[in-house]
Amino acid sequence: MEIDEWWPNLGDSAKSWLIANNGDALPSWVVADISAAGGVFDSAAQWVGENGPDRFLLSDRATDWIESVANDET
Repeated sequence: MEIDEWWPNLGDSAKSWLIANNGDALPSWVVADISAAGGVFDSAAQWVGENGPDRFLLSDRATDWIESVANDET
């Protein structure tokens, strides 16, 4: 499931955090909210970026998409 599919199911606090901190490593509560909204953390998903044991980043494509949403361009 891609970002435009799970984004509508994401809670407002996670959406606000992603917009305000676009490009930053995701805190565990945002990762949990994305999972609950239907986001599957699969390396094949275009929104998944660098992933490690202590951090998770969105892809450049996902950060660009979030910036577009923040600017009402989608």
